[in-house]
Amino acid sequence: MDASSEKAAKTGAAHQAGRGRIYDSIVEAFGDTPIVRLRRLPGMHGLNATILAKLEYFNPAASVKDRIGAAMIIAMENAGIIKPDTVLIEPTSGNTGIALAFVAASRGYRLKLVMPESMSIERRKMLAFLGAELVLTPAAQGMKGAIATAEELLKTTPNSVMPQQFKNLANPEVHRRTTAEEIWNDTGGKIDFFVAGVGTGGTITGVGQVLKPRKPSLRVVAVEPEESPVLSGGQHTPHKIQGIGAGFVPDILDRSVIDEIVKINSTTAIETSRALARHEGIPGGISSGAAVAAALQIGKRPEAAGKTIVAVVPSFSERYLSTALFEGI
Repeated sequence: MDASSEKAAKTGAAHQAGRGRIYDSIVEAFGDTPIVRLRRLPGMHGLNATILAKLEYFNPAASVKDRIGAAMIIAMENAGIIKPDTVLIEPTSGNTGIALAFVAASRGYRLKLVMPESMSIERRKMLAFLGAELVLTPAAQGMKGAIATAEELLKTTPNSVMPQQFKNLANPEVHRRTTAEEIWNDTGGKIDFFVAGVGTGGTITGVGQVLKPRKPSLRVVAVEPEESPVLSGGQHTPHKIQGIGAGFVPDILDRSVIDEIVKINSTTAIETSRALARHEGIPGGISSGAAVAAALQIGKRPEAAGKTIVAVVPSFSERYLSTALFEGI
């Protein structure tokens, strides 16, 4: 810890008072999420590496998807695709839907979301709370089933458009413009590994496309469920890591920026998420546990000694109260 960080930790004066501005709407308030050093878990695992967590639940609707929810709708507005009477339709595993819902509510748009019935009740309630209309599809069909149903709705709903998070170029672009720059600035470029789960592929694509040219030695690590190792050439089976492992390779994923794929099973993701909360005070979701578990695995390697690993914590744990994350608690 440097002198300024040590002083901030002792005094509690970790940031300046206020943001120095008033936002015109909630849509402007995403980004600039904090990066926090893990103080206890690395030592508990015998690591000689620094692990930093990028806490994306500090976004307005508590997930990394808030960035793309705002970016996709604004891009479609600028392109003249969305009109006041437009109906937005999107398949989602939950967090992108919530991101689109808070933006749509702020902008006054009607929104229909299609998601697998296996997604947590907290997500469904939050979507309704924000005014979205929800269509559930069979859990066994996964995201492929939700996408197929959404495409049928698009054909039958007048004045409707689909942001298409898995294809929309505004998705990786917002991560190039914001997430990547935040990580670079906050670490001062001292980053050796970037670790992120792959849902739409937007985060890892956008960050990798910006940071790898600046630092060619940087290794970009993709995380996917062990039960659904599609990126690794395997077959999709059901898993409990909501938000990643959709069962197909997203169109916007730039595989050229990925140096390595780490597979994490659902049990390990859940256990690591609980450890992250109990030993670091960081309440992330299940995919957060998967990313940190991958970072801990990498940190154990001899070549990682003295290196800095940044892992993305995509969402907040309260969104998973009814899931396996909280079973037995």
